[in-house]
Amino acid sequence: MTTKTAISTPDAPAPAHTFHQGVRKGPFVQVSGQGPVDPASGEYLYPGDVAAQTTRTLENVRAIVEAGGATFDDVVMLRVYLTKREDFAVMNDAYGEFVTKHCPGGVLPSRTTVFTGLPREEMLVEIDALAVTD
Repeated sequence: MTTKTAISTPDAPAPAHTFHQGVRKGPFVQVSGQGPVDPASGEYLYPGDVAAQTTRTLENVRAIVEAGGATFDDVVMLRVYLTKREDFAVMNDAYGEFVTKHCPGGVLPSRTTVFTGLPREEMLVEIDALAVTD
């Protein structure tokens, strides 16, 4: 039986509630939902700019994946939560640019996109991830 361990890195925002940035158990690395937050200041960035928020959020996800001993290329699933349906195309372009750059193996992660309310008004996007290592 493998041990479940918390993932913590200063390269991603500290969790605001009662959960860890991520958890690893065996080859699985699960990243908690991340938003467009600067890890150093804890400030929400890029108000109103869903493309910049998507990129910053994915940078936070990648930092946690790497702190968990995986690479972004090990990510098999990303879930994207958006507040507005009309932001989908812009998010999708920024998302596509990021994942293509960080998945050199050429196999992009699976993805689900959900339209919902998010915990903070300034958040236009939230993303979580599942990576599996060899």
